[in-house]
Amino acid sequence: MVLAGDIGGTSTRLALATVEERELRLDVVERYASREHAGLGEIVDAFVAAHPARIARACFGIAGPVRGGRVETPNLPWVIEAGPLSRRLGGAQVRLLNDLEANAYGVFTLVAEDFAVLHPGEPAADGNAAILSPGTGLGEAGYYWDGRELRPFASEGGHADFAPRSDLEIALFSWLRRRFGHVSSERVLSGPGLVNLYTFLRDTGPGEEPDWLAAEMRASDPAAAISQAALAERSPLATGALDLFVSILGAEAGNLALKMKATRGIYLGGGIAPKILPRLQRPGFLEAFVDKGRFRAFMESIPVQVVLNEHTALQGAAWCASLPA
Repeated sequence: MVLAGDIGGTSTRLALATVEERELRLDVVERYASREHAGLGEIVDAFVAAHPARIARACFGIAGPVRGGRVETPNLPWVIEAGPLSRRLGGAQVRLLNDLEANAYGVFTLVAEDFAVLHPGEPAADGNAAILSPGTGLGEAGYYWDGRELRPFASEGGHADFAPRSDLEIALFSWLRRRFGHVSSERVLSGPGLVNLYTFLRDTGPGEEPDWLAAEMRASDPAAAISQAALAERSPLATGALDLFVSILGAEAGNLALKMKATRGIYLGGGIAPKILPRLQRPGFLEAFVDKGRFRAFMESIPVQVVLNEHTALQGAAWCASLPA
């Protein structure tokens, strides 16, 4: 029995999992609103009180850089440390992972039905791979081929510089720089990033914001309101923002594939990609992905898949908890 966690800026999911003979089963899953709690320890206490169990090992995938068993989360006012969590769990072995590293491990636990293929490509059996996940933030991680198997590793690539590719994106970059200073890919490829794109187009372009959409954005998650309006073709302004998001996502996925030499494939994870799958299946995403000049043919050989299983990071954390330290 292991305790697994997927800790993001919006939601924290905890699960009790059983791992036997390389088979993984999530027995109990609970979701908590991250910002309603003072820290992960408080959530762990509540979970364990509700679901008593003898926990031998625990692993938490956390949106943030893990250094020496400690994380200062960039999208939450939390500091998470393995030692105090171990003591709360009666001395259980605790591992902390970057959330995308947990997602990367989780891909190993999935079946064919958990993926939507955007581009089959020609996967290299001995190649590297990579995963990027837009959600509350933008996470990126890689896999390297060690001669026998793929091994995941973390990165903070979502905070690297956004690279504009057109006059529109150059204008977007200038607008974002005035607001934020440093302009990372996360500033455009995330839930808040989609809102940034929409606001930029609304404030600088000819599109007008409909009153009903402004009201929906005030009353609920604004990124969800924008994407739902775009998918339903109810607002040209929302549609333009989502199409721009998809194009920039394709370009960034291509950048990551080049940097990792990910000839085994690229995975799109996180909460946003499955929800906008119909837009990702249009030509705009893949064209931006392969549009790398002299490396276009190389890019066309790389498979791209969307991860559909919402528990991928939880399963990855559980899988990692079961491995020898």
